[in-house]
Amino acid sequence: MSNDYRKTPEALSRLTPTQYSVTQEDGTEPPFRNEYWNNHEPGIYVDVVSGQPLFSSTDKYDSGTGWPSFTKPIEPDAVETKKDWKLILPRTEVRSSGAGSHLGHVFPDGPRQAGGLRYCMNSASLRFVPASSLEDEGYGAYRHLFTTQNQEHAS
Repeated sequence: MSNDYRKTPEALSRLTPTQYSVTQEDGTEPPFRNEYWNNHEPGIYVDVVSGQPLFSSTDKYDSGTGWPSFTKPIEPDAVETKKDWKLILPRTEVRSSGAGSHLGHVFPDGPRQAGGLRYCMNSASLRFVPASSLEDEGYGAYRHLFTTQNQEHAS
């Protein structure tokens, strides 16, 4: 798999209307009615547009908000943030660093023991790659996150 995580016309043409709305028009999907909010399988979440690795299930937790929530990105430079003034109070928007896809927002109310952040993401901006398929799909570099030793530390 290439590490060139850009937005291409071909990638955009494969998106569903909801995926396009969320990633390209800064939309938000409904809580509790999205694909990954209640997914508990081991694996990684990648940008639906570019395939860039973004988050790991080892950092996912149930925030009670109805959207997939993570304590941190899979790599520090996987995401970029900027202030979002669309509501009365400013929020911090999260975008993929490669394709610039809108992913969601980050809030300072996450688990304190894991750094205190809640990356609240839209399922429509993500594609889930099961741990059992990492090598086949070109993400073998992340297999170490799902070894028995790492799983014991995550519990």
